[in-house]
Amino acid sequence: MIQVTFAVESKIITGFEVSGHSGSSEQGSDIVCAAVSSAAYMTANTVTDVLDLNCFVTADDGLMILKLSKEEAEKAQDILNGFLLHINALSKEYADFIDLKISEV
Repeated sequence: MIQVTFAVESKIITGFEVSGHSGSSEQGSDIVCAAVSSAAYMTANTVTDVLDLNCFVTADDGLMILKLSKEEAEKAQDILNGFLLHINALSKEYADFIDLKISEV
């Protein structure tokens, strides 16, 4: 199962962690993993390369973590909220494969 956790501080999304594999299909043809991975990478790339914000980001097999200071996160709310909306929709469509959590920090 894919775990997606959003960190929220005073109603501001300050980051997210995506971990695990959906197991909905064989590796390489798993559309659930592909959808989540693509959205996560687009979000991270937009935050770092388009908005040019200073953040911590790491990605490895089955793991992506992005963390922003509250000040930097305020500048990225549109893209982070868009990612949250997208993951929320995917988690409803593929409830057996995606677990979404919101963590107040």
